[in-house]
Amino acid sequence: MKEASKKYIRTDIASEGSSLPESSIIGVDYSEQEILGTSVVRLHIKNEDGARALEKPIGHYVTVAFDLHGDQDEILRDNVVSAVSGEIRELALKMCDKKISSVLVAGLGNRRITSDSIGPLCTDSINITRHLGVAGDKKPFPEISAISPGVLAQTGIETLDLIKGAANSCNPSLVIIVDALAARSIGRLASTVQISDTGISPGSGIGNHRKKIDSESIGFPVMAIGVPTVVDSATLVLDALERAGISEYPESLIPILEEGSSFFVTLKDSDLAVCELSEILYRALNDFFDSIGE
Repeated sequence: MKEASKKYIRTDIASEGSSLPESSIIGVDYSEQEILGTSVVRLHIKNEDGARALEKPIGHYVTVAFDLHGDQDEILRDNVVSAVSGEIRELALKMCDKKISSVLVAGLGNRRITSDSIGPLCTDSINITRHLGVAGDKKPFPEISAISPGVLAQTGIETLDLIKGAANSCNPSLVIIVDALAARSIGRLASTVQISDTGISPGSGIGNHRKKIDSESIGFPVMAIGVPTVVDSATLVLDALERAGISEYPESLIPILEEGSSFFVTLKDSDLAVCELSEILYRALNDFFDSIGE
C-alpha cells in the first residue's frame, strides 16, 4: 500500500516531500530558520537524485510558514510581509545576477473561483510603473507591469502564450508568476508562501496540467510564488492516517481514494483567507519593487 500512498498524495509544496528529513538528502541542501515570527525553509535540489527524492524539479525552493488565523495583530502581519519580501528579493537577485530594472507580474487563475483567485487579486494591487514617462532615457525606478491572463476556458489561449507575448513586449529582467497551489496538509492552507525559480504548470494543483511556464519556455528568468488554497481529498485521507500513525492501509481503501480523487477541500472561510493572503503577496511584492528601485 506504500505505492498507493505515493500515487494519491499530491502536493505542490517542496518542503512537504514525503522523504524529506531534517538531515540532508543526497542531492538536496536543506536549511530552516525563524525570521520575524515565520518559519523559513530553504531547499536547493541540486541534481536528479534530489529531484527523485522530493519529486520536484531541480532548483531553489523557499517556504515561508506562519499563523495568522484569527490574529489581527498588525505587527505580526507586517512581519510576514517583510519576511516574504526579503525572500523574494534574495532569490530574485540571485536569479538576475543582481541586476533588475523591470519586472512583469502575472497573476494566474480564475477570479470567479475563490480558491483559484489569489493570482488575479494580487495583480490588482501591484504598483504599476512601466507606463510612467520621465525626462531622459533612464527611469529612476524599476519598470513594473502586470497581467491577469485568466484561464484557458475563458480565453481559448494557453496561459504560457499570453505571458510569453507580454514578456516579449516589455522585455523584463524577471517574470514573476503568482498562483494558487495544492498542499498535502490542511495546516498549510493560507498559512504558507512558496517561492521558487523552477516555474509552474497552471492547473497542476488539481491535476489539470497546462504548458509549463518557466525560464526555458518564456525566454526570461521566471520566479513562481504560490499559496496553497486546496487539498486533494484522497491526499487528505492518507495524510490524516499517516499522522495518526497508521502506515498500513486495507485494499478496500483504494476504490474510496479513487472516488475522491477529483474532489478538493478548502477552508470554510476561504474568501477571507484568499483576500488576506493576496494582500500579503502584493504588499511583499510592492516592498520588493521599492527596494530594487533604491
